[in-house]
Amino acid sequence: MANTYNLFISHSWAYGDAYEKLVKMLDGANHFSYRNHSVPKDDPIHNAPNQAALRQAIQNQMNGCHAILILAGVYSTYSKWINEEIALANRGFQNPKPIVAIQPWGAEKTSKIVKDNADIIVGWNTDSIVKGIHDVGLAPS
Repeated sequence: MANTYNLFISHSWAYGDAYEKLVKMLDGANHFSYRNHSVPKDDPIHNAPNQAALRQAIQNQMNGCHAILILAGVYSTYSKWINEEIALANRGFQNPKPIVAIQPWGAEKTSKIVKDNADIIVGWNTDSIVKGIHDVGLAPS
């Protein structure tokens, strides 16, 4: 039986199709088990009364995660919340959460901010993503 990884998939709902494709890729991966700790589109977290409450809710979602996956599309550079998630992964916990940056398929431009903060950068294919998750040295339960 494969170990189960707890993953937070950072994403912008303006680009939800890439998130959905990534989840399908992970769901279809051979010998790979994970729990998705991402914030779903219909989650009440989006209705937090202020930014501090939203930040705390996101940090709570990340808390038990083995890694943070970030789609490294150029839009990430301009997303306030993806940048907040990077900051939380790096400084919001006693031990930083490893960041796996995923290069979008066919993208000519990617986010320098995401790549500069990544522990590993992987390609847009299932095997590369799963290997990247394994390679960041995680110890899932």
